[in-house]
Amino acid sequence: MLRIAALFAMTLALSPCLRAQDPDPPPPNQEMQRQEIVNMEGETARAMLLNNGSFFHRVYSDDFVGMLTHGQPVDRNGLINLVQSNEIKYQVFIANDIKVRLYQDIAVATCLWTSRGVFRGEHFNTQIRVTHIYVNGPRGWHVVAAQNTALPPNADQPL
Repeated sequence: MLRIAALFAMTLALSPCLRAQDPDPPPPNQEMQRQEIVNMEGETARAMLLNNGSFFHRVYSDDFVGMLTHGQPVDRNGLINLVQSNEIKYQVFIANDIKVRLYQDIAVATCLWTSRGVFRGEHFNTQIRVTHIYVNGPRGWHVVAAQNTALPPNADQPL
């Protein structure tokens, strides 16, 4: 019994030393996280261009909720159906003016989508301001919410 008590006392005495050898993980590199989100915004544009719904299965959360350009609510499956639809074919789809703000495990990304293509046989050119909300979880960053706002023609001109 005395041996067990001595072993227990020694373990308690050495536990701070053992803890010192197990350093805390380094803080996340915010610039690396920001670049990861910027890359994901570019991948989103590429997935739209290619009508690739599998990207959205991987990156958008199961409980994703979004608003389309005219205020229509959409969930992940509805978005994937729209992306994969044969009614729309993009010739150009570009995400630029990407800005990312990080708040611990949440990121807010804003960007400008510029696209050209054919929808139901009609040619179109559009610009859309987009906001994506990302959450960083055990499997990486996932989009949980989005808001899309269509810009009127000549929106870049001063009032």
